[in-house]
Amino acid sequence: LYLGLMVLLPISALVLYSITHLSAAEFWQVVSEPRVVASFKLSFLASLAAALINSLFGLILAWILVRYEFPGRRLIDTLIDLPFAMPTAVSGIALCAIFANNGWIGKLLAPWGIELAYNPIGIVIALTFIGLPFVVRTLQPVLKESERELEEAAASLGANRLQTFVRVIWPGLVPALLTGFALAFARAVGEYGS
Repeated sequence: LYLGLMVLLPISALVLYSITHLSAAEFWQVVSEPRVVASFKLSFLASLAAALINSLFGLILAWILVRYEFPGRRLIDTLIDLPFAMPTAVSGIALCAIFANNGWIGKLLAPWGIELAYNPIGIVIALTFIGLPFVVRTLQPVLKESERELEEAAASLGANRLQTFVRVIWPGLVPALLTGFALAFARAVGEYGS
């Protein structure tokens, strides 16, 4: 009932309205307007860029958090969940405060003409911030459960680190990495608040 009221009913009303009030040609005219196409392009390309960035840096971050002990590790591990705890509007305001021309980072880059807020780059930064926990939290259990004995066996058989990663570790990480990428991409496409 909750799903029906909150999701299916509004979508059904939108589809029903479109069918009863617009012809196919009128519908196509509305969805192919330059502003609509530009918004779709920006949303999907920024989401794709953010999900790819999250996949790369999420893998690196998850690897470091699982494989290495260092001071502040638990703090960093906790901070990864910050986007889950913060309302998205607060995230957006905080990112603007940091990356705007008068923000902490923005004022350092403004003299060189680099703007990171209020443009597509700012959108990618916000979507990357929001989506990173999905990749890290998806990869961490897989990395924790990977058998180090297989890596040691590969090394004892003469494999170097790159060969061990590509042939032993990578195949086990691919499903989790693809899942993390899909989750980050889906969250980014649906993100509005930040």
